[in-house]
Amino acid sequence: MSAAPPERQTSEKFATGIAIRREVAGSAYVDQALANADDMTWPLQELVTEYCWGTVWARPQLGRRDRSLLNLAMLTALNRPHEIKVHVRGALNNGLSREEIFEVFLQTAIYCGIPAAIDSVRIAQALFEEIDGKPDKRDDQ
Repeated sequence: MSAAPPERQTSEKFATGIAIRREVAGSAYVDQALANADDMTWPLQELVTEYCWGTVWARPQLGRRDRSLLNLAMLTALNRPHEIKVHVRGALNNGLSREEIFEVFLQTAIYCGIPAAIDSVRIAQALFEEIDGKPDKRDDQ
């Protein structure tokens, strides 16, 4: 178990962002990200928490469900597998069904390319198996 992160001065926007980030990504993920931050990487954690989560995700013009749909599509297009996993879990937390998540990846297959969509589907399937407590027995397709 890692040592507790040092106490840091944070803003009100950070507090808003950390609350939203925990609700979407899960406390375990957020706690690990913050615990792993050191003096060099803390400014990035602060930036992500304040501006991504505390500013953009906090805006009322789009709901969290819609933001999750967008993120899954954009992260597939950008080929960001680590972030796909985080945001698939977030999409579930934001009320998307597994079927809706796969529809996003089907849509991205047409506009972003089939290999990108296949990778995202594999990541989602592995996460669903993890959530369901099933071992990942799929062969590399």
